[in-house]
Amino acid sequence: MADQPKTAEPARAGLSPRKKQQISRGIQYAVLVIVLGLLVLYADWGSLAQNFAKPEVAKETLPELFTIALRNTVIYTVTGFVLAFFVGLLLALMRLSPVRPYRWIAIVYIEIFRGLPALLIFIMITFLPLALPGFQVPFGTYGQVALGLGAIGAAYQAEVFRAGLQAVPKGQVEAARSLGMSATRAQFTVVIPQALRMVIPPTTNQFVALLKDSSLVLFLGVSSEYVELAKFGNDLASQHSNATPIMVSGLTYLIVTIPLGYLATRLEGRKGRNR
Repeated sequence: MADQPKTAEPARAGLSPRKKQQISRGIQYAVLVIVLGLLVLYADWGSLAQNFAKPEVAKETLPELFTIALRNTVIYTVTGFVLAFFVGLLLALMRLSPVRPYRWIAIVYIEIFRGLPALLIFIMITFLPLALPGFQVPFGTYGQVALGLGAIGAAYQAEVFRAGLQAVPKGQVEAARSLGMSATRAQFTVVIPQALRMVIPPTTNQFVALLKDSSLVLFLGVSSEYVELAKFGNDLASQHSNATPIMVSGLTYLIVTIPLGYLATRLEGRKGRNR
C-alpha cells in the first residue's frame, strides 16, 4: 500500500511571551530615543539658558538663599511637623478610644482638615485675629505657618499613627495587662513605642510633604524677613524678570527632599525585611 502523503506542518507557533516582551520594550526604547532626539534638535537651548540658568542672576540669590529662605523653610517645617506629630498621635488615640465622643471629635477633625485645601487653611489662620478679637498667634508669622502646617499634617499623621497602633498584636497588650499593667500604662509602654517604630517610613514621607507645603507662605504676603524658598525665588524672579531664581529655589528643595525620600525608601525596605 502506498505511503499516505504527509500532512502539511502546522503553522509556525506564535511568538513566546518573552519575545513579545522584548519587542515591546524595544519599541518603547525607540520611541523614547526619538522623542529625546526631537527635544535636543528643536529646543532653543540658548533661550532656555538665558531665562532659566543665567549665572549672574543665580549669584544674586546668595547668601540669602541659605541664610533666610532655606533657614525659614526648615523652621516652618520642623515646628509644623512637631505640632503635627503630637496632635496626630493624640487624634489617633482618640480615634481608637472606646469613648464615643472622643472618636467623633477625632473623625470630624481628620475629615475636615484632609478635605480642605491647605491654602484655604493658611488664609483662615491669618483671619483668626479678626474672628477672635484680641487673639494673636504666638511668634507671629512663624507661629501662623507652624499652626497651619501642624493643623494640616496632624490630620494625615493621625491616620498614619492609627495604622501603626492597630498593627501592634493584641496579644502583647493582653500580656502586659496580665502582668498587672493598667490599660493606660500598657498603651504608653507597650503599644505606642512599637507603633512609632513601625510608622517611621510614612512619617518621614509626611515630613517631606510638610516641607513642600511650606511653600504656601508664597500666598500669604509675608515680608522679606519671613520668606521661604518658593516666595524667595518668586520675588527675585519678578525683580529680574527671569526664572533663574525659581530654578535655584527648586534645586535647593531637591537637595533636601531627595535624601529624605531615599531615607524613607531605605527605612521601608528595612521594615519589609524585618517582617
